[in-house]
Parts: sequence; C-alpha cells; structure tokens
Amino acid sequence: MARLITHAELRAAPWKNGGGSTTEIAASPAGAGFDDFDWRISLATIARSGPFSIFPGIDRSLALVAGEGVALTLDGARRIALSAANPLLWFPGEAQVHAEVAAATTDFNVMTRRSRCRHQLERVTAPAELTRRSPTTLLFLAEGERVGVRGGAQAFTLQRYDALLLDAADAPHWRVDAAAGATLFVVDLIT
Repeated sequence: MARLITHAELRAAPWKNGGGSTTEIAASPAGAGFDDFDWRISLATIARSGPFSIFPGIDRSLALVAGEGVALTLDGARRIALSAANPLLWFPGEAQVHAEVAAATTDFNVMTRRSRCRHQLERVTAPAELTRRSPTTLLFLAEGERVGVRGGAQAFTLQRYDALLLDAADAPHWRVDAAAGATLFVVDLIT
C-alpha cells in the first residue's frame, strides 16, 4: 500500500564527522541501521568540505537538490562537479570520496547493499506518465511547490521534499500533474 512520507515528519541527524547531517526518508528493512540495511534513501546536507563515510558493498547514487553545487573527488583521481545542469552521480560505497563546497548543499542519496538489491534513479520533469519498473518504487519531489500523483484509485499531493513509497500491491502506472518545471526523482528498488 502506498505510503506518503512528508518532509515535515522527518528528523535530521548529524554526521559522525560533523561535516553535515542526514535525514532518512525510508529504509528496508524497517528500523535497519547503517550496517544492516538492504536499501536506504535520505536527504543529506553537506555543510563543509570533507570526506564521505565509506560503505563497503554498497552502491550509491547522489543527486543535488539545493545549493550551488559540490565538487567530488573519487579515490584521489576522478573529479566530478554536481550542479543544477549535471545533478546526478553513481559511485561505489568503497570509494574514498572528498567533497568540496563553497556553501551548504542538499543532496538526495540512494544506497543499496550490492549483495541484496540494486537501484535505478531517474530524474523526471512533471507533468509526466510513469510506469514502474520494480516492486518497490519511491517518488521524491525535488523541485516545485506541489504535485498531484495518481495511480489506479489512489491519489496523493506531494509538497517539496515529500516522498511517496509504492509497493508491489500499488498500481503499475502513475500520473504526475504539476505546473511546468517540477522535478521528481524516481527510485526503482530491485531485490
């Protein structure tokens, strides 16, 4: 059954290194910590330059949702700048990642344990028709004030940074209605 997750109900927790904070949106299994999740989706605020935590066996996707941008150096060699024009990056959790920011950024973060599941992250501009590709799908409103989301007999309204978590019992086709320019991230989780 579809579950609306409002940004207002979520709470941020500081990073161990003090360089930012994370706000968990959803994880599986419910109540799992960093050592035993199958998948985890969150918002992260990078408040200052510094290293990312290392997550062996985890595949990660990162998408910039607010701020001027972040420059990431992976394993001391590969440098990637995330910006509004180029907001998405995939990388292995084993990589040593160093972030450089001029000012705080907010990033959408998807992590999946490679031995148990995988994910696909897609950026969609509303209005749009969506066909699900997996039993578990999360829709996240990254940009825009409000969107209407309808699938089968279910209808929801998402505000900015709200999410909608769909499971296998929910409709395979969804319609997203919004003023032009609303951006959603669609995460398909395959176990």
